[in-house]
Amino acid sequence: MSSEHTSDRIAPRIAPGVAPRIALVTGASRGLGFALAEELGAAGWHVVAVARTIGGLEELDDRIKARGGSATLAPMDITEEDAMRHLCRSIYDRWGQAGLWVHTAIHAAPLAPAAHVDAKDFDASIKVNATATARLIPMVEPLLNAHGAGIALFFDDPRAGQKFFGAYGASKAAQIAQARSWQAETVHTGPRVLIETPAPMPTAVRARFFPGEDRESDKLTPCEVEARRIIAAL
Repeated sequence: MSSEHTSDRIAPRIAPGVAPRIALVTGASRGLGFALAEELGAAGWHVVAVARTIGGLEELDDRIKARGGSATLAPMDITEEDAMRHLCRSIYDRWGQAGLWVHTAIHAAPLAPAAHVDAKDFDASIKVNATATARLIPMVEPLLNAHGAGIALFFDDPRAGQKFFGAYGASKAAQIAQARSWQAETVHTGPRVLIETPAPMPTAVRARFFPGEDRESDKLTPCEVEARRIIAAL
């Protein structure tokens, strides 16, 4: 891939004639995205990890490598349409397909009453959670279809309509509405579109919403445990 947007810390070794399993993970530097990327790498997928936080990506790379896997790091913002288009083209040029797209990138606006939602927070929520998803689907679909049995995986968080969740809830609901439409449209043609509702986890996003919550509570499922469950379900 072009060094302008991506960097390989591990060069994947693919045997001649063997199609690699490529997993694109958007939002891979923390939380569930990090855990899923690590587990996928350990399971033999070559992970193309996308996030803005370079330190988080480098830590992920080290964890995947320690478990015998490989990754390509793509430190970029999913709202940068040209960069994401270049990345998807690079995946096609290098591997010809992708078998899995895991979309965990999210913007969590501060909680606020509907009459007091900051305009910039609302716009950022829509840009990341809804608009970027709409731009990414047509970029990634050809990669998944080229695989022949590609899967796109989204994560629902049904907060829409709850008090103080106006910006986050509305934008997340818009994202999942797009995913459900894509799911219905591709039942007979592919790719396979899956929508999971994860268990509550001690993520940075949840801590922002519930700052006084006990993160060690047995009511919260560790991200790595939930990641293993989700991958097993695939």
